[in-house]
Parts: sequence; structure tokens; C-alpha cells
Amino acid sequence: MDAEDELILSQLKLRTSISWSMRTRGGPRLPFCQACPTFTSWSHLTATLLTSILAAVLGSLQIGYHTGNVNAPAKIIEEFFNHTWRVRHNQTMPDHSLTLLWSLSVSIKDFGALLGSLGVKYLADSYGRRNSILIVNCLSVVGACLMSASKASQSFEVLILGRLVFGLFCGLVMTLNPLYIQEVSPTNLRGAFATLNQVAFASGILLGMVAGLETVLGTEHNWALMLSLSVIPALAQYLVLPFCPESPRYLLINRGEEVQAEAALLRLRGRSDKVFAELEEMKEEAAHTQSGVTIHEFFKKRRYKQPIIIVLVINLGSQLSGFNAIINYSTRMFQAKFDQAKYLTLGVGAVNVTFTLVAFFLMERAGRRRLLLTGFISIAVCNLLMTIADSVQHLVPELRSLQVLLVFGLISAYELGPGPISWFIAAELFDQPGRPIAMAFTSMLNWGGKFVLALLFPPLLKVCGAYVYLLFMTVALVAFTFTWTRLPETKGRTFDDIAEEFRGAEGIPLHNKTGFNTFP
Repeated sequence: MDAEDELILSQLKLRTSISWSMRTRGGPRLPFCQACPTFTSWSHLTATLLTSILAAVLGSLQIGYHTGNVNAPAKIIEEFFNHTWRVRHNQTMPDHSLTLLWSLSVSIKDFGALLGSLGVKYLADSYGRRNSILIVNCLSVVGACLMSASKASQSFEVLILGRLVFGLFCGLVMTLNPLYIQEVSPTNLRGAFATLNQVAFASGILLGMVAGLETVLGTEHNWALMLSLSVIPALAQYLVLPFCPESPRYLLINRGEEVQAEAALLRLRGRSDKVFAELEEMKEEAAHTQSGVTIHEFFKKRRYKQPIIIVLVINLGSQLSGFNAIINYSTRMFQAKFDQAKYLTLGVGAVNVTFTLVAFFLMERAGRRRLLLTGFISIAVCNLLMTIADSVQHLVPELRSLQVLLVFGLISAYELGPGPISWFIAAELFDQPGRPIAMAFTSMLNWGGKFVLALLFPPLLKVCGAYVYLLFMTVALVAFTFTWTRLPETKGRTFDDIAEEFRGAEGIPLHNKTGFNTFP
């Protein structure tokens, strides 16, 4: 234990003993009316807060759009690849090369996002949360323009480059968004508002799927135009977000600008009494918080080890449990069984949006642990049943309808918990100095998992057949077991209260504090 940890531990022993003494004697509990969030939490909602969050999630809408729009018109874009190759080399591209090139085109966005994640800490700490979102938005505009220009330039390399540039934007904004939203939101709405990031992402996927239909823009003449439409929400974000406040927590704890932090908080909350209580909580956290944490210190400090492992398992569990394979390749999965596969894919998108909205309303009622556990075990069951149904379908052709229901069930389970929570749980488990690095780590795990699955799923499906879903089931079961034993409930707790559980403790006591474990 280093000197800083010893000092923090000595301060917290007194503070924790007093806090828990008051709680067991019926004294004051957690701030912000956490005892009854259903009736009181929405009183924190103001027009400025809602505008700030909606403006921020426009970035996630763009990412979802470019995740869903390449699904239905895949054959048309592949033919563009083939035509370009034929013009250059006077021969048709071999099938295996075309499959590999298409897999690369789909997955390169996720690889770019993996690289983009590396810049999160520098941007977030140097320019602030809001300003960083505005800075990286330019990558979205450039990427969309490159993708759109690929047809005119007769170059599939330009399309791949555009998806790579857009991927850099994905890795940055899908980390910066939850960071900004969590830090501007009141405690009792923090999880619900962070879920709006996933709602926007899922809505973007559905919009992309619709735009990619042959009856809309997914045609030989219009697919390039379809790829450019994400510029619209990008420009809308430039028009709205500059007028929204910066994160008060960043201004106070990172910059030491108390007056500016108070002004930003007043705009977000609307009432001075709420501002005073929240400002005091921030000051208390700042009093025993280091000014900054390096990447080396982040992975070395003992109080960060348990949260790092938790974030690692939850994120890899959610990304490698089959959801991304279905989103990227659902049309092809359905084409072998149904004539109207593209419209079934729209059903995937609609279910995706519906259950992110369900998660939004349940997040502050059921809590993070309960939704994660329900999601992971349901994903495991769906993958097992998909293996069985796919294996015996040649004997019982009617099972193909069951497979569609299982795909919808897996999507529902993912969006109910693992999907949205995996993106923001790190922001709740880490203190202010470690939060940007933790969110960058989260982004690397999420996009790294998406990249690996997008690249490897087609060859794995050819090699393993139906049994590929057993791999996804195993991953989901591991994540379920670890979540059950190690993840604390964070619903309704302040950042400082959550971080306190990890300071000076080697393990996480899940069963000895009231309200700490969702399942007593």
C-alpha cells in the first residue's frame, strides 16, 4: 500500500464508522432522496439537463446508423467491390477474397473505434467532456463524406478508409457520451439517462436498417447517398451542444473552478437548494481525490484492481455473447430460411429499440445487478436453444420460426441489461481521477470484442455450424457467474459512496452492508 492509500484509508475508517452508525440508528441515509427515487428523482429534470443529454446522444445515433445500414444492401455493395476489381484486373474477385474483404469492411469500423479509445483520457481531461464530444464530431463528418465518395471515385479502399475514420469517432464518442451524461445527471437518474445513450444507438441501428432497404435507399444508385446521411445529426449536434453546460464535476474536481461549476450545476438543476447539496458532495470527493492518475498508476493501485476485473468481464461478456453477430449478419442468417429476410431484420431493429426503452424505465427500479443477471442468463438460454433448433431444423423445418423468436429473445435480453450497462458501469465504479481511463478501457473492450466477433463470426459459422452458439452461451454463463459473485449494486448511490467500497479493501464485501447487494 502506498502512502496516499494509507492516508485515504485512515480518513475513511472514521468517516465510514460514523456513516454506518447513523444509518443503523435510523439517521440520514444517502442524499438526493434515494430512499424513494420513484416519486422524487424526476424532480431533478430540467430543460437544460434534458437538452444536454439529447444533444450528446446524437453521436450515438450516428454510430447506430452506420452499424445497421450495411446489413440489407450487403450484396449490392459487394457487387460494387467486385465491379471495381473487375475494372482494374479484368477478372472477377474470388469468392473467398470477396468474403474476407466484406468482413474487413464491416469490422474495420470496430478496429478504428479500438484505436480511438486510446485518446479518451487526453481529450476528456484536457478539453472537458462536452468540448471533447464537439471536437471528435468532425471525424464523423469526414468519415461519412469518404464513405459516400467511394462510389464516385470507384474505390472500395475509400469506403474502407471512411469506415476506419468513422470508427475513430465511434471509439471516442461512445466513451465520452456516458462520461458526460453520468457527470451532469443527478444520482437518482444517472443510470436511466446513461441508458439513453444505448437508446440512441439502437434507434440509429433501426434507422440504418430502414435506410438500407431496396425500397428506400439500399439500391445500386442510392447506397452512396445512404452512407452520407449521418452528417445530418452531426451538424445538429454542432448547433445545440455548444449551448449546453460543461460537466460541473469536471470543472470542480479536475479544474478547481468552483464558481463555474456552481453556475453549470445551477443551469442543470434549476434550484439553488439542490445545487448546494450536490456541490458539497463533490467537494467532499475532491478533498480526498488525487489530482490525476497515470495509466501505470491506474493498473497498479490496489483500489482499482477489483473494478478493473469487473469491467473486463462484464464488457467482454456482453460483446462476445452473440448480439453483435446477429446485428451485423442477421439478414444473411435469415436469407437461408425466409424469402423476406430483410424485413425480419427490421424486426430485430425494432425489438432492439423497444428493449432499450424498457431498460431505460427499469434501470432505476430494478438496479444494475438484477438487469445484468437477467440479461446474461437469458442470453445463455437463447444461445443453447438456437443451437438445438439449428441442429434439428432439417428434421423439423417448422423450427425456423422458433429460431426467429430466439433471435428476438437474445436481442431483448442483451438490451435489457448487458448492452446499456456495459457502457456506463465503469463510470460508476471508479472515482474522478480514474474515470476517464476506466471509460477508455471500457471502450477498448467493447469495440475490441465487436471487431473480433465481426471478423471471425463468418468463418466460425462455416467451421462450427450451429455449435458456434455454444461458444456464445459459455461466455454469457461466465459473465453471469462473475456478476453474481463480484458486482456491487450502484443504483441510487453517489460516486464517492461507490468508490468508498474499493478504497482500502482488497475484496468487495457483497453481503455485509445494507443495500449493497441486490440479492440478499
